[in-house]
This record gives sequence, structure tokens and C-alpha cells, in this order.
Amino acid sequence: MKDVIILGIETSCDETSAAVVKNGREVLSNIISSQVDLHAEYGGVVPEIASRRHLELIIPVIDSALSKAGKTLEDVDGVAVTYGPGLVGALLVGVSAAKAISAAIDKPLVKVHHIEGHIAANYIEHPDLEPPYICLVASGGHSHIVLVKDYLDFRILGRTRDDAAGEAFDKIARVLGLGYPGGPAIDKEARLGDPKAIRFPRVNFHDDSFDFSFSGLKTAVINHVNHARQVGETLNIPDICASFQQAVVDVLTDHTIKAAQSENVKTIALAGGVAANSLLRQQLGKKANKAGFRCVYPSPVLCTDNAAMIASAGYYSYLAGEYADMTLNAVPYLQVGEGHKL
Repeated sequence: MKDVIILGIETSCDETSAAVVKNGREVLSNIISSQVDLHAEYGGVVPEIASRRHLELIIPVIDSALSKAGKTLEDVDGVAVTYGPGLVGALLVGVSAAKAISAAIDKPLVKVHHIEGHIAANYIEHPDLEPPYICLVASGGHSHIVLVKDYLDFRILGRTRDDAAGEAFDKIARVLGLGYPGGPAIDKEARLGDPKAIRFPRVNFHDDSFDFSFSGLKTAVINHVNHARQVGETLNIPDICASFQQAVVDVLTDHTIKAAQSENVKTIALAGGVAANSLLRQQLGKKANKAGFRCVYPSPVLCTDNAAMIASAGYYSYLAGEYADMTLNAVPYLQVGEGHKL
């Protein structure tokens, strides 16, 4: 069988990335240009700045990915691109570049859902992984428990009803003066603190739902910090971070294990930016093994937004003949599973 080479393009937020992936699982190159330093002074991503930076970087990043892979555009069998969800201006840069390349080399254009890309990062790290399995997708904008029934067949079992886990991390980091991005900063501080020092709330719904809610937890942490400052108490930042992080991780892992048990699968996967959190990886793995599940997750670099995961996900759409045409547009609010011909 002939090898399939996919050029992946990812510009959904503040990383400009291009990758070349063979047969959906072998990464030949994965170039990521991050804008974290550019947005840090604002405490979060500024959409207009992100879009302009993508415009400056997209062609050099694609050229670099092809060069590192030792490939030319003539070697590419298909072009996969994130078309949603994400920042509309940022998405449009990647979609426009992908459409232009696809038209120029007369090769199929494949649209990829950003969250499905995160899920596919596990195929790169674990080449033996096959559906069905449960995947916890936790990032700055998303907290989903997804049943991956097949490579292009997804069903959401649980989702956040308010704030995403990563969004809560960023907000609490700002309140504590830890800067942006908040996830790594809180993870680092939490290693020095006591996770049992403060009992922050964990939300579980009475309807046996696997959904998440982190707004109440976020408010509880902010109230704790404000009260301490009002009465002149010295804040123990490591203890606050450890206690907050433990509350988030407890809910994420417990709901994921329960969802896996309900679907009678054998494997649990982890994906998304928050999947790089050390406590989440450790605790989910421990709970999964205890409950009799295999637990897999990508290396930290593949948890962030990157084009290798987009190329991997795009490979399966390519094999299924799910091609997009030149009317493809950015869809900033896109639901998991939308867009497949199933």
C-alpha cells in the first residue's frame, strides 16, 4: 500500500503550525511557532494580534515543515486544515493557505475539527491505539468527554456547562498574579503546596450527568483570595494552587472513569492543553488502572495546538474520501462530530 503524506495546518488560536505526517501516525515534521510571549502582557490572547501574526508566519512555517520533512508540495497527497472551532480571524489564515495550496497542487483539501485533532494526537504517540475508546478533552476552551466510536464517529458524553477547565486555570492564575498561560504556572506552584489545605467545591450533577461545571470553583477560589487580602492574611500561593488544581482534577477524572464504565470500553485517552498537567496525567492513569482501563495520553508538545494532530485526523478523512471544496470557510463555533458524511 502506498504511503499517504498529509500536510497539516493549524491556526485556530495563537500557535502557527504546519506538519508533514505519513500514514496518519508517523510525524516527519511538526513546526510550531507560539505567540505566548506576544500575548502574555495582555493576560490572554488578543484575536487581532493573533491573526496578524499568523499572516506573517504561515508561509515560512509551512516551508520549514516541508524542508524538515525532506518533502516538496509535489510529494503531498492531501492538505488538512483546522476550520473550527477557534478564533475566526486566526482560522481564516490557515483555511486560506490550505485552499491555495490544495488548488495549486491539485490535491484533496481536508477539513479538520480542532477537538478531533486533539483526540488524534494519541494516534501519533500510541500507534496501536484504535477505536472505540473514551477521550477526555480538556483545554482552554473545551472540557469534553467523548466516546470515539470510530475514526470519524464521535459522541459527546459530557461537556462543561459554563467555564472550561483551562479557562479556570487562566483566570485563577491572573487573580494570583502568576501570569499567562495559567496552566503551567499553577502546575508548577502546586507542586510546592498542600492539595488538602483548602477544601474547594467539586460539582456533581444530580441527573447522573458526566457534565462539568467550574464557575463555582473559580468563584470560591477568588472569594478565598479576596477575603484573605481584606483581612490582611498572607496568601499561601502554593496551597491555593494545589487545592484548586486538585478540585479540578478530581472532577475531570471521576467523571471520565464513570463515563468509561458506562460505555464498557477498555481504553481511556487524554487530550488538549490541560492534558499536559502533571497531576491530571498521574491521577487519571492511577484511577484508570485501578478500574481496569488502559490509559494513554500524548507527550506535552502534542497536547498543545499543533499541526501534526491535524494531519493525523485529516488522514482518516482523506481515506474516507471526505474532501472539502473551495467554498470551505472558518466555523468558529463548531460541535464535535459536525461535518462528517456519516
